[in-house]
Amino acid sequence: MGEHYDVVVLGGGPTGLTAGIYLGRARARTLILDSGTIGGQTVLSYSVANYPGVEETSGRAISQTMLKQAKGFGCEVRAYTGVTGMDLASSPKHLELDDGSEVTGDAVIIATGGVPRKLGLESEGRFVGRGISYCATCDGDFFTGKPIAVIGGGNSALEEALALTEFASKVTIIHEFDHFQAEPWIVKEALANPKIARLMAQEVVGFEGEEKLERVLSRDKETGEVTAVPVDGCFIFIGYVPNSSLFRGLVSMNDRGEILTGENLETDIPGVFAAGDVRAKRYRQITTAVADGTIAALAALERLREKAG
Repeated sequence: MGEHYDVVVLGGGPTGLTAGIYLGRARARTLILDSGTIGGQTVLSYSVANYPGVEETSGRAISQTMLKQAKGFGCEVRAYTGVTGMDLASSPKHLELDDGSEVTGDAVIIATGGVPRKLGLESEGRFVGRGISYCATCDGDFFTGKPIAVIGGGNSALEEALALTEFASKVTIIHEFDHFQAEPWIVKEALANPKIARLMAQEVVGFEGEEKLERVLSRDKETGEVTAVPVDGCFIFIGYVPNSSLFRGLVSMNDRGEILTGENLETDIPGVFAAGDVRAKRYRQITTAVADGTIAALAALERLREKAG
């Protein structure tokens, strides 16, 4: 049946690492499995200045500190490339990894996170971290006094555009439709802000620049005319994709693929918890990820105590 753990944590971002810290400190035998870069989306942030009690640092640095803490409390951290099979309803839970190994756990915490939805342009990838961002809270102050663009037209896009006016000299909203999909009060506030301009019914077709982003190329969907919008930064808010496809049909999800949980972050399978960006929630910050990791770990420990009698 493979090696057995008290808790198996899927995901090595802030949520999974925080869960590991709490579980390890409680002396629960814990395995953290991570299929990507330790730290998840956090490592994309050049600077983290809004984490309480920590002066400005990089996303990579704070992630490495969390990893050190988790390992220091006895967590085993292992890289894996995929899961070929699982039985979450069994006791213990059973996971088959694509390297041929198997692990079991009395509890499982799903902390696989998610990713901002991307445009899918080749030039988009070249400028991530060099002008293109998916988090206004993380990176807005880097563009103080500079022109930026916001791509999107829903609540998140307009809310973030309004927040970014606190830093930027000008915010140009580029949207694919001729009207916004946001709540009326947000639209009204955005349209009334003198720092906000808008390009509607537009398709973003590319990004240009030398060492960093300098222009967003936007094509009018009616005329076909391409406009080069000069910017120092561009924030993309066109949706969010949870990394939950592996669990589809196993745990309950909403229509966006976000895992549904109770207050203690337990799914509809006893002993299986979902925490962080993979679950249905409104706000996604490092601090909310850490909070979820804490709650899931404490709830998993309670489940272990109940099982032990």
